[in-house]
Amino acid sequence: MMKFNSTGDSQTQEIERRIRANDPAFNTKFSYANNYIKTSKYTVITFLPLNLFEQFQRLANFYFLCLLVLQLIPVISSLTPFTTAVPLILVLALTAVKDAYDDFQRHRSDSQVNNRKSLVLRNGHLVEERWFKVQVGDVIRMENDQFVAADVLILSTSEPNGLCYIETAELDGETNLKCRQCLIETAEMGQEPENLGSFDGDIVCEPPNNHLNKFEGTLTWKGKRYALDNDRVLLRGCILRNTQWCYGVVIFAGRDTKLMQNSGKTKFKRTSIDRLLNFIILGIVFFLLSMCLFCTIACAVWELMIGQHFRVYLPWDELIPREEPPKEEPIEGAVIISLLVFFSYAIILNTVVPISLYVSVEVIRLLQSFLINWDLKMYHEASDTPAKARTTTLNEELGQIEYIFSDKTGTLTQNIMTFNKCTIAGKSYGEVIDPRTGEVFENLETVSPVDFSKNPYFEPKFRFYDQSLYDAVLNGDRDVHMFFRHLALCHTVMADERLGKLEYQAQSPDENALVSAARNFEFVFKERTPDSITITAVGVEEVYDLLCILDFNNVRKRMSVVLQSRADDRIYLLCKGADSIVYERLEVGSVDIKSRTQEHLNKFAGEGLRTLVLAVKELTLEYFEDWKNRHHEASTSMVNREEKLDTIYEEIERDMKLIGATAIEDKLQDGVSTCIANLIQADIKVWVLTGDKQETAINIGYSCQLLTDEMNDIFIVDTASFEEVKSQLLKFLDALQKGSCAPVDNSRLGDMSLVTFSESEFGPSFHAGDCDSSHDHDGNGGYALIVNGHSLVHALNPQLEQLFLELASQCKAVICCRVTPLQKALVVELVKKFKKAVTLAIGDGANDVSMIKTAHIGVGISGQEGLQAVLASDYSIAQFRYLERLLLVHGRWSYYRMAKFLRYFFYKNFAFTLTHFWYAFFCGFSAQTVFDPMFISVYNLFYTSLPVLSIGVFDQDCNDENSLRYPKLYTPGHLNLLFNKKEFFKSALHGFVTSCVLFVVPYGTYNHAMSADGQGLSDQMLFGSVVSTILVVVVTAQVALDTSYWTVFNHITIWGSVLFFFVLHYLYNFTIGGRYLGSLTKALQEASFWFTLVLTVMFLIIPVLAWRFYFNDVHPTLSDRVRLKQRVSSAKTRQAFDKAFRTPSARRSRRSLRSSYAFAHQEGFGPLITSGKIMRKTKSNNNHTAGSTVASLVSSVANFGTSSGGVNLSRTPRITMVTPQGQEHSNKQDSVRL
Repeated sequence: MMKFNSTGDSQTQEIERRIRANDPAFNTKFSYANNYIKTSKYTVITFLPLNLFEQFQRLANFYFLCLLVLQLIPVISSLTPFTTAVPLILVLALTAVKDAYDDFQRHRSDSQVNNRKSLVLRNGHLVEERWFKVQVGDVIRMENDQFVAADVLILSTSEPNGLCYIETAELDGETNLKCRQCLIETAEMGQEPENLGSFDGDIVCEPPNNHLNKFEGTLTWKGKRYALDNDRVLLRGCILRNTQWCYGVVIFAGRDTKLMQNSGKTKFKRTSIDRLLNFIILGIVFFLLSMCLFCTIACAVWELMIGQHFRVYLPWDELIPREEPPKEEPIEGAVIISLLVFFSYAIILNTVVPISLYVSVEVIRLLQSFLINWDLKMYHEASDTPAKARTTTLNEELGQIEYIFSDKTGTLTQNIMTFNKCTIAGKSYGEVIDPRTGEVFENLETVSPVDFSKNPYFEPKFRFYDQSLYDAVLNGDRDVHMFFRHLALCHTVMADERLGKLEYQAQSPDENALVSAARNFEFVFKERTPDSITITAVGVEEVYDLLCILDFNNVRKRMSVVLQSRADDRIYLLCKGADSIVYERLEVGSVDIKSRTQEHLNKFAGEGLRTLVLAVKELTLEYFEDWKNRHHEASTSMVNREEKLDTIYEEIERDMKLIGATAIEDKLQDGVSTCIANLIQADIKVWVLTGDKQETAINIGYSCQLLTDEMNDIFIVDTASFEEVKSQLLKFLDALQKGSCAPVDNSRLGDMSLVTFSESEFGPSFHAGDCDSSHDHDGNGGYALIVNGHSLVHALNPQLEQLFLELASQCKAVICCRVTPLQKALVVELVKKFKKAVTLAIGDGANDVSMIKTAHIGVGISGQEGLQAVLASDYSIAQFRYLERLLLVHGRWSYYRMAKFLRYFFYKNFAFTLTHFWYAFFCGFSAQTVFDPMFISVYNLFYTSLPVLSIGVFDQDCNDENSLRYPKLYTPGHLNLLFNKKEFFKSALHGFVTSCVLFVVPYGTYNHAMSADGQGLSDQMLFGSVVSTILVVVVTAQVALDTSYWTVFNHITIWGSVLFFFVLHYLYNFTIGGRYLGSLTKALQEASFWFTLVLTVMFLIIPVLAWRFYFNDVHPTLSDRVRLKQRVSSAKTRQAFDKAFRTPSARRSRRSLRSSYAFAHQEGFGPLITSGKIMRKTKSNNNHTAGSTVASLVSSVANFGTSSGGVNLSRTPRITMVTPQGQEHSNKQDSVRL
C-alpha cells in the first residue's frame, strides 16, 4: 500500500506513489489529484461574500465601515451617512469589478486548458476526452505537435526503439528538441489498442515534486522490474515533435504535475508605497483620535465653565440625566456630552483619512496600466505582441527597482547560434578587409555576403562574408577540406528529409550551427545509420564506418568519434572541445600553428564568441582493436565504471593534431546591451540566474555588457564543499574590501553624461558646481561574481547566506550558473529578506515561474518560448529591451506621479479637515461643522478629485526621451525620496498652516462685519460659504502650481473644477433648496469677499513660489536641470537643435576570456546512435528552426540629439552637449554633471 508521513494533524504527506496502469479501481483508493487545473479564486456564488470579506480585511475599509455605523446614530452624528456611504460603496464596487474581471480572465484560461482534447484508452478503445477527465493510471495517446496533457511514462512511440522528440519551451524556454525513449520491452506493444489496453504494469515512483530534470521510479511488469528515470517520462507542457504518435501512462496529473509544482504559490504583492501608506494612515488615525480627545476634554471644560449657564438657550440632550434640584456644577452631564462629542468629532474629522484616497489610487493605477498597454514603443511588430500590465496594483513599484534577476536562454538571448569566424591551420577567416583603407569592416551589413547558390544544399538564411574561405574550399585547400570534413562528421546530429528538403535535428543549437556551416561550404552531412555516416564533400559522396562515439559531458568538455573511411580503410579519431582541454592533448610540435591559433582564440573570445577547438588523430587497426576490447570491458564493469571509462578515453584522446577552431555567436536579443548598460547606469543591479554552464553564461555576460574589461576582477565560486565555498567567499570578500579602499580619482568624470551649457542659454545664475548627481568613477571598475549551482547550494545555507549576500551585493554584476528553479526563487528571497530592496525577476519559461512569483515584480517574456512565465507574471513584454522603457519611463513616471499625487492629496485634505478643528474653539467644541454637509460630501468626490487624478495619470517632469537619456533620473525611487515620512509630514504641515490661514483671515474679515447697506455678514452659513469657496480656489491654485506637464485634460479638470464648484453650489441650493441658499450670492456681492480671497491666496501661494524658486535656483536636482535643458531645447528651432549635440564614439576590444567553448548543455545522441536505436527518417513536415535572424543592436542612449555617428556598445559612451555654432569661442560656459 501507499506510504505516508504523519504531520501531527489530519493532513498526510505522500512519500511514495503507487500506480497500476488501466486499473481505475486500484488508483482511486489513493485519492490522487485529477487533471483539473484551477487558478481562479471565486465562483458566482462565493464571489460577493468572499470578495467583501477580503476587502474588509483591509484596515481602511473596515475603518470607514465603522464610521458609517457611527453616522447612523443620530445623537452623535452631525453629518448624514451619505458622506461616507457613497465613497465606501464606490470603493468596494470598483475593487470588486476589478477582482471579478481578473478572476474571469483566470476562469477563461483554466477553461481553455481543461477543455483541450486528448485520446484516452477506455476498455481497449480510444476515446476522446477533455483534459480534466484524464486520471492517474490512464493510458493516453499523444500525436505530433500536440501538448502533453499530464506527466506520463512513455510506453511506445512511432519511432524505432521507442524514441520520441519533444520541445520544452513551456518548461525551460529552450526551443531545441530533446530526445526521450521508452523501455524496449514496452515499445513492442506498438499502437495496438488490445496490447496497450491489457498493459497492467505496477509503477512505484517518487511523490510529486518540482524537479524538472529528475525522476526516479520502477516498473514491475510480467514478473520483471525495470528502472525508470527522467528519459522515460514526458512532462505536462512539452510539445511532441517529429513523432507521429506516442502512448504513455499518466503518473502525475493536474496540480501534481511538475509544471504546476514549479508554478509556486501565488503571493499577494503590495508596493512599498502601500506599506508606507498603511503606516502613515495608522499615524493619522492616532492623530485624529488625539484631536478628538482634545476636543472631548475641551468640551467638558467649556460645558462646566460656560455651557451650563446657557441651558435655557442650548438645552442638553435628553440622554443626559436631569438632577432634581439642578446642581451648580453638573459634572456628570458635562462628561456625557463630551463623550458624545468624541464620536461626533471622529465623524467630522474623518476626512483627514479620506476613503476617496483609495478610489483615486485604484483609478490612477488602472489608467497607468492602460498607458503601458498602449505604448507603441513597447510593441513588437514581428510577433504582434504588445506590452501588457497583467496587474494594476504595482505600477509605481516599477520606479523603485534595485535588483533585477534575469534568466538567460530566451530572455537575454534568442538561443540562435550562427557560424561567425574560424581559424584553420593558423589562418583566421571571417573578417572582411576594406580594400580602400586596409581596415576591417565593422558593419558587415554593408558588405555583400558570400554567394553559396551553386551549392544545391545551401541555406538561404546562412550568412558568411569572407569570400576567401569559400575560395579555399573550391580550390581544394587540404587543411580547409579537413576542417569542414571534421564538422560534417564529428557530431550527434540527426538528418531528416522533409518535402525534398534536408533538415537537421540537434540536441543543441551549437552543433546545429556547425553542421549547417559545413553544409553551406559544400560538406553536407546526408544521413547516418547505427554504424555509418554519409556526407557529400564538394559534390563527392563519402561514406565512413562509425566505430565509436566518445560523447560529451560536463566533465570531459569534449566529444570524439572514431571513423573508418571506406575509400582507403584509414581510421581517424576526430575530437572537438574546449580549448583548454584539447590543447593539453595535442601532439608535441607545430608550435607556430598552436600559437597563432591561440591568438585567434583569444581574439574570438574577446569578442564574446563561443569557441571550439578541432583536432584529429590517425589510428592503426591493431591499436584500435585492442583499445576497443578494453573499452568494452570498462563499459560493462560493475565497479568504478565511470572512472575506468574516463581512463580509456584519456588514453586514445592523446597526441592529436590541431586542425583549427570555430567561433560561434550566441545571438542576443535586439537591444540587450544598451538596455543593461542603461539599467546599470540607473544604479540597478542585474543578476543573471541561468541553468546554463558557466562558460556560456560568462560569454553572454560579456556580450550584453554585464561584464566589462573595466572591472577590477571577476570572482568565480566553483567549489563543491561547504568549507571550500566558505573559504572562497571570505577570500573574495577580503579582496573586494581591500580593493574598494584603494584611492579613487574623484576628479575624473564618470560615464554619466557631461553636459555643457553656455551662459547665454541659461543665464549667469546657472553654475556648474551645483551639480551633485551620483556616478561611478572610471577609476573603480567594480567587481563581478560568478557562482555555479554546486557552490550555490552551500552559499544559500543559513550559515553562509549573509556572507554570500554581502559579497554579491558589493559586486556590480552577479551570474549564477547551473541553478535550479527553486534556487532561483531562494536567491530572490534572500535579497528581499536581508537587503529590503525592491526586486524584479524576468524570464520566459516554467523554470522561471517560482522566481517571478517570489520577486516584488514579475515580468514574463511573451513570444514563441512558451507562456508559463507570462501567465505567472505581473507584466509581460515581447523582448528584454523593452524592460528599459518599462522601468526608466513608465516605472519612473508612475512613481513620480503617485508620489506627487499623495503629497497633494494629504495637503488638500488636511487643509479641508482641520478648518473644523479651528472652528471648534469658536463653537464651544460642539461638533458644529464650518461647511455645508453637501460640500463635505462632494469635496473629495467632485471639487478636488479630477485635478489630482490628472497629475497622477499625465504629469511628468521629463519626457520619455530624456528619461532614457539620463538613467540617473531613476535613482530617487531607490531611496523613496519623492514620498516618505518626511515628505508626508511636510505636506501635512503645509495643509495645517493652510487650514489655519483659511480660517483666520476670513474670520478676521467677517467677525462683526456689516455690509454697505447695514446688513450683518457675520452669520455662520455665509462664513462657511466664503471659507469653502476660498478653499477650493486655493487648493486649485496649488494643484496648478504642482503641475509640471500641462495637457488638455489638466486644463479641463483644473479650471473646470472651480467652475463646477459654483455650478453645483447654485444648482443644489437653488434647485433642491439647500440650507445655504443665497449665502454665497450675498458674499460675492461684497468687495470684502474678493479682497479676502486675494489676500488669502497671496498669503498661501507666494511663500510656496518663493520656496520653490529658491531651491530650483540654489539647490537644483538632476530632474530640475534636465527639465530646464528640455525647455530650452524645445524653444529652439529644429535646425539649431540638430546642430547642438555631438556624440563621441570610441571602439575598443575586449580582453580574452579563456574558458569559452561551444557545446551542448547536456549529453548528445551518442549512445543512441551507436546502439542503432535512433535510425529512421521521420515523415513529419514540420520545421522547428528556432527564431529568426537578429537585427543589429540599437543604442537608445548613446546618441544624444541627432548624431549619426556609430557607437560601440562595448561600453556606455559619454554624452556631450556643446554650444551651437557661433558660440564655440565663448568664454562664458558652465559644465553641469548629470
